[in-house]
Amino acid sequence: MGAITVPEANRLDREDFVRTFGSVYERSPWVADRAWGERPFEAPEDLRRALRRAVDEAPRERQLDLIRAHPDLAGKAAVAGELTPESEREQSVAGLDRLSPEEYERFTEVNAAYRQKFGFPMVVYVREHTKDSILEQAEARLTNTREREVGTALEEIQKIAASRLEDLILSEEEGGRR
Repeated sequence: MGAITVPEANRLDREDFVRTFGSVYERSPWVADRAWGERPFEAPEDLRRALRRAVDEAPRERQLDLIRAHPDLAGKAAVAGELTPESEREQSVAGLDRLSPEEYERFTEVNAAYRQKFGFPMVVYVREHTKDSILEQAEARLTNTREREVGTALEEIQKIAASRLEDLILSEEEGGRR
């Protein structure tokens, strides 16, 4: 399904709602399923808040599963063509699909160090970054505690989700057209 308005989203049954918004959070349609129960939404911001609340109110292990659902940046899934369409698009914006062998090696090292320390992949809202700034952020984040890094990862996921949702929801001014 393409982009829709909030009134159209409100009319979707649970299955269609989850199919439409299930990819907003990487491989985690449970978020959309929980948010569906908060309909009707008055505006896109209400839907965004409902999705965010579903994550914020989830048990910690479910939040960790959400973080773990994200691929490594420029990792094996990218090389193997196994990224979701959303992740593939996002990583390409930051140039992660066009790394030199040296850059790829550096990302591989950072990804491994990060996973070893925290037990989940480093999540970055790449639309705000270049490949160089991602590596700089990775170095800085490796000094964080696990608890702080869980919070950082969840905030980055919320930025990613907001951006993905913005791509799916039409404003009333757009009149249902993009």
